[in-house]
Amino acid sequence: MFQRDGTLEEMDPQVFKLIAEEKKRQVTGLELIASENFTSRAVMTAVGSCMTNKYSEGLPGARYYGGNEVIDQVERLCQQRALEAFGLDPSEWGVNVQPLSGSPANFAVYTALLSPHDRIMGLDLPHGGHLTHGFATPKRKVSATSIFFESMPYRLDESTGVIDYDALERNAMLFRPRIIVAGASAYARDFDYARFREIADKAGAYLMTDMAHISGLVAAKLLRNPFEHSDVVTTTTHKSLRGPRGGLIFYRKAHEAAINSAVFPGLQGGPHNHTISGLAVALKQAQAPEFVDYQKQVVANSKALAGRLQKLGYSLVSGGTDNHLLLVDLKPAGIDGARVQSVLDAVHITLNKNSVPGDRSAVVPGGVRVGTPAMTTRGLREADFEAVAEFIHRGVRIARRLAEQTPAPARVREFEALLAEKAGSDAEIQDLKQEVLRFATQFPMPGL
Repeated sequence: MFQRDGTLEEMDPQVFKLIAEEKKRQVTGLELIASENFTSRAVMTAVGSCMTNKYSEGLPGARYYGGNEVIDQVERLCQQRALEAFGLDPSEWGVNVQPLSGSPANFAVYTALLSPHDRIMGLDLPHGGHLTHGFATPKRKVSATSIFFESMPYRLDESTGVIDYDALERNAMLFRPRIIVAGASAYARDFDYARFREIADKAGAYLMTDMAHISGLVAAKLLRNPFEHSDVVTTTTHKSLRGPRGGLIFYRKAHEAAINSAVFPGLQGGPHNHTISGLAVALKQAQAPEFVDYQKQVVANSKALAGRLQKLGYSLVSGGTDNHLLLVDLKPAGIDGARVQSVLDAVHITLNKNSVPGDRSAVVPGGVRVGTPAMTTRGLREADFEAVAEFIHRGVRIARRLAEQTPAPARVREFEALLAEKAGSDAEIQDLKQEVLRFATQFPMPGL
């Protein structure tokens, strides 16, 4: 060999040390980002295997390179397990397992079913939507979806925090989109897919469901089934599904050729076979009874967290949750999501600032998004998440105190400078940080 094949620690101590630091961060903190999870040792073993070495442009049985006889078996197995996990009839549905993640999967669907400048309707980003569903400001088109297609958002009824289906229907009949996207990045309620289908049919549109956040809950049959009403369903594979970082596109058979050619050669080259291998493992795990129990606990924990935060006086968008996440509107508490996120980061609680209805800035939004999948994987139950709510509450109080002490002009930049100055000496911050450390390290971490 031209180079010694040593261990990572031997060959690159710097990267080895950084990975060890990240492992410590994950073990000693509370991971509450709704789009994150901890995958299994078996999945990580597959992702870190020799499957990363092989190029396999094309589809099983129709590759552009030789030597893919094993790769073909793995990809076919992954396809089979994906259909089985969601109870789909292979005579009616197919699946492409090659998308690198959810955003490429969504863009592949648009590439397959739309022409440039066709019209798309998706949930507005400040109301819980995702960038790939289209987003533009008065000054620029932020999302590539809005650059290459014409996008118009639908929104929540701000009085209820629930999708305003009547307004969606009225606007769809005027805008006449070619595709309507059902799905969200920060929406705590289930979707009325039958109503979406009704509106799409009236407008002459395809219905695409992006179930990236909730695919694990859908597989466990804890939420409504989008497949009954959708033309295409996309998902990431690393959120509630608890697999590696990848994407899936489920399609009705009429769209098979268009979807597959949009993925390759349209948008991607060779698929990541190590990821597909890990995904096949995760999809097997998703069919086990324990996976259903896990998803039930995810929802129970989300409801427990929501209930405790409400008792502490916090306002939740839509008033509660049906799924794995909740969206907390901090404006009534006199603080914003950016400052609260910074304080919680300092005490090893990881969540994300998030826009809520009525916000004017995505940089300093009025809320935070909190999710339960990752810590449920580590074994937390309802009482534990009630304790987590208390930690968050204490972090909010610290953020409010520091905000009052921030020197003029009291922007987030000055706030973060003050936080950095006080983080090592402020007794309240240090006490909370140590309590979080003791709490988090009680629970096991899979795969590490």
